[in-house]
Amino acid sequence: MDCRELGSFLKTRRARIQPSEVGLICDDRRRVPGLRRDEVALLAGMSTDYYIELEQGRGPRPSEQILTSLASALDFNPDECTYLFRLAGYAPPTASVVPGFPRVPAIHPSLRDLFGRLTAIPTLVITDLHELLAQNALAVALLGVRPTGTWPDGSFAHRWFAEPAIRVIFPEEDHAWHSQILANDLRASLARRGNDPAIAKLMIDLCTVSAEFATLWHSHDVARRRSEQKRIVHPEHGIIEVMCHNLPTEDGRQRLSWFSPVPGTAADRQFSALRASVA
Repeated sequence: MDCRELGSFLKTRRARIQPSEVGLICDDRRRVPGLRRDEVALLAGMSTDYYIELEQGRGPRPSEQILTSLASALDFNPDECTYLFRLAGYAPPTASVVPGFPRVPAIHPSLRDLFGRLTAIPTLVITDLHELLAQNALAVALLGVRPTGTWPDGSFAHRWFAEPAIRVIFPEEDHAWHSQILANDLRASLARRGNDPAIAKLMIDLCTVSAEFATLWHSHDVARRRSEQKRIVHPEHGIIEVMCHNLPTEDGRQRLSWFSPVPGTAADRQFSALRASVA
């Protein structure tokens, strides 16, 4: 692994991307060209401290998943993606390693501007397969760092069924409900995509990974996610009661998801504490 060259490469790529290109607001106080380090970390779903270490040629060797997220966040072309993996000591990625090589879909223009402006509330941009495209600082503060990217690693829905450990973010008694609405929403997505054989295969593969998903999938229940109330278990602030709202694009393949406190609960105070933590 060529740590120094890897750091220099990331720094130059970061400098060429304007915040507006990835749905972030650019103000007159910006002192550096392109994205800031914390913005790259946010888009890549990793900690700012670790990204800084990478740019400085320090820290542990990044995983292929981290490299994939960085390639997506920095909008690498295939040659840049190959070079990045080579610098980190990996073989060049292929479509099987990086689905949709070399990067996840760009944020739809109709959502990009809104995402950049909703800085006072936790906000995500995801696909209809629950692949994370972007998350703002408050979303990270509320939900923790999540990997961006394509199915399977970048999809919260896939990880929900394949990696049960991530379920700690919700109370255990709510898990069955979350499983049901995720499965229902994925079936709605498959129908919206005209029963695309490639997407259907992803669902079949997930059935082999998770018996729970297989049972829910074969029930053929279908429902698109809209607005819903849920409880989030936060490591510092306890259970936070939120409303989750979804604004889809016209074709339904992407959606803006944002969270607001449930009136009459402690969530207003908890949201204020979250804002203070990222100020």
